Amino acid sequence: MKAEKVISCTKIAKHYRVGTQTVKALRTIDLIINKGEYVAIMGPSGSGKSTLMNIIGCLDTPTKGEYILNGTDVSKMTDDELATTRNKEIGFVFQTFNLLPRYSALENVMLPLIYAGYSKTERQNKAEKTLEDVDLTDRITHKPNELSGGQRQRVAIARALVNNPSIILADEPTGNLDSKTSVDIMNIFSEIHKKGNTVIIVTHEEDIAKYAHRVIRLRDGMIESDSIN
Repeated sequence: MKAEKVISCTKIAKHYRVGTQTVKALRTIDLIINKGEYVAIMGPSGSGKSTLMNIIGCLDTPTKGEYILNGTDVSKMTDDELATTRNKEIGFVFQTFNLLPRYSALENVMLPLIYAGYSKTERQNKAEKTLEDVDLTDRITHKPNELSGGQRQRVAIARALVNNPSIILADEPTGNLDSKTSVDIMNIFSEIHKKGNTVIIVTHEEDIAKYAHRVIRLRDGMIESDSIN
């Protein structure tokens, strides 16, 4: 069976102007990620991994090159078009959780569904089911400050999953967690991947990258290595 491409980057470059200098954050990136892959993107500070994540996640557009996401060229989209694509195609999980403090776990998870046009009943049912998938049924009415770090990250993962996105994109998802909780969270990502989701984790930690099946290492804005775990 032919692999189905989710991400196809061709000669992607990203340049920034800093005063009179041009910083080449990404030089020439050629990258294909297929549906159902579990990929870790690694690299030292300044290697370009955050810039690449922002482009893959439709938070930014490249200076040069072509980025095809699920058959659509997103490399030249406007900010509004990027926002629409982002909400439909990508579920984000951040190191800092990014939960709304006054909203319950359930309300936080329902948020992406508002923009997707679901009715209130549909939003609630989908959010409850997704929180159940990450073992948080007994915490759905709790606000973030009533939850542990691990529970907050589970809420963030549920929020990322609720829209059935093409990609789960996680940026240092265990960065604020202790080692035991980190293992719990990474086991959840493994389960998500087993269900057929495409998972991309950006990390600088080798023990976190070990969970992925493929590791892409960046250095100086270029892919240094791309290997199977």
